[in-house]
This record gives sequence, structure tokens and C-alpha cells, in this order.
Amino acid sequence: MAANNRRMSGKKGAQVGSGGKRRRGLEGKGPTPPAEMRKGHAKQRAAAAKARRAQGRAPQRRGGGKSASELVVGRNPVVEALREGVPASTLYVQQFIDNDERVREALQLAAERGGINLMEAPRPELDRMTNGLNHQGLVLQVPPYEYAHPEDLTDAAYDESEDPLIVALDGVTDPRNLGAVVRSVSAFGGHGVVVPERRSAGMTAGAWKTSAGTAARTPVARATNLTRALEAYKKAGITVVGLAADGEVELGDLEALDGPVVIVVGSEGKGLSRLVGETCDFRVRIPMPGGAESLNAGVAAGIVLYEAARRRG
Repeated sequence: MAANNRRMSGKKGAQVGSGGKRRRGLEGKGPTPPAEMRKGHAKQRAAAAKARRAQGRAPQRRGGGKSASELVVGRNPVVEALREGVPASTLYVQQFIDNDERVREALQLAAERGGINLMEAPRPELDRMTNGLNHQGLVLQVPPYEYAHPEDLTDAAYDESEDPLIVALDGVTDPRNLGAVVRSVSAFGGHGVVVPERRSAGMTAGAWKTSAGTAARTPVARATNLTRALEAYKKAGITVVGLAADGEVELGDLEALDGPVVIVVGSEGKGLSRLVGETCDFRVRIPMPGGAESLNAGVAAGIVLYEAARRRG
């Protein structure tokens, strides 16, 4: 039987071949197309979304509602708020108040700023307004903050022919952290900050002070549901990047930062919530050779914003 097989293997005549497929398969498919032309790539989605926007009318700015008005109480807090440019509508001064240096400075700053009403009120009235807090005869009323809508931030970026660079905060409840993030977004050319409507810090006087005045030119948007807002950003072709200590991608290896991106920062203790983390396209970690377990929201956002600005520059 073995001899018979050898004789058959040496038989002359036509043989079944590949028809040239193997040779063509070795020729390659040419150079890799740019990211904007690769189907499913984040930059391709962003380019398609930008093209759709160019064909249609600009969407109507909807805004994200207003916060409640706020009172800054006490001589030192009032003076500090006026120094830092916190928006104010009315400065209430107690009748027959002891006219010390802080009172004089508060009155001078309010007069220099302009647009702030000066109201004299009896002590019982100020006690009622502040629910009995130690106001020391000075009360500053901060008007409601007008939040933007999350889509307003992307609209503003595209109006400037820029890729959106946005920071979203998930579970950050300290207004000082919000103010620090606003300051970093302004410093590195970002287009705004998104906060959820509930269980989140808002633009209070404390946030305004920490922002060092940058809140006047950097919008803060409020989302009824942060997860849905992030999903809407993704549908618009924007990459959503969540910061996590156990993230699968290291910051230096993340290519998405040079395109349209939303950076999501969680709370220092709990990090990203489950639903928000699952919504992110990437979970990114910041390398920390010093061994620190975590960074606060303001510092973490500043590091990633710097890296994004460096690549875009």
C-alpha cells in the first residue's frame, strides 16, 4: 500500500492550486488609513458628528437651570468673598455697626466693584435672614448661579473649531475641589465642567473663591443624570475617559487625549460610581511612583488636563 501511494504522488498532470490567492495575500493592503477614516474609531465618530453639525443649524442653547441664592455671613468671609470677585447682588450692613477696618474695606470693595446694592438693616432683620448665625453685622448676598447645559460646552468648542476638552465630576461634594477643577480647566484651555444635579458640589461662594476668578469665564454645566450626559457625549463622537487607580490604561499610553474628550473624575474616597465607570470608553490610571493611594479631584484633573494640552499644543 505504501508503494502504491508513492507511485500516485509522483503522477504527472494538472494539480489543484491556490489560484494566486497566496501570492496576492502577501502583497498587503496599503498604508493604514488615518484615524478619521477608520470605521468605529473615536476620531471618525467625532468627524462624522462635526460634519452633521455643519450641515444643520446650530442647536439652541438650553442652559442647565439656576442654583439658589446664597448668603456669605461674617466680616472676614464677606471681605474675602469681595476680594476674590465672588458675584454679589447686595451687601447688608447692620445699623449702628462698629465701623472697624473690615467693615470699611467691605464697603470700599463693594463700591469699587459697582452693581452691588448697599442696604442698611437692623440686627433682628439680619438675625432672621441668617437663621441666627453670627453675622457680625455684615451679610453678602450671592445671586443664583446660571448653569450651562452639557451640550452648551461642546457647542462652544465647535464654534471655535476646537475639539471639546471637558471635565465631568462624579460624586465630588467639596466646593473647593470644584473650584480647583474650574481653575485647571481654564488654565489648560478646556471648555467647561459638568456636575450632576444631585449629590455634588455646586458653584457656591467657596467654589468661586477657589477658582480665583476663573469661574467667570469657564462655564459649569449641570446634568440631571451624569450617565446619560456621558452617553450623549459618546454618541456625538467624544471619547469618555474615567480616572481610576486600577485603570487598565496608563495616562502616557492614552491616545484619545489629542481628540475630543471628556475626563471623568470621581470622589477621592469612592472613585467612580459603577454606572459611570461602565459608561467610560477607557479607565485610566495616573502613575504615582511615590506610592500615594489617590489624588484629590483638583490635582488629578490638573495632571490629565496638562497632558491633553501638551499633546494638542
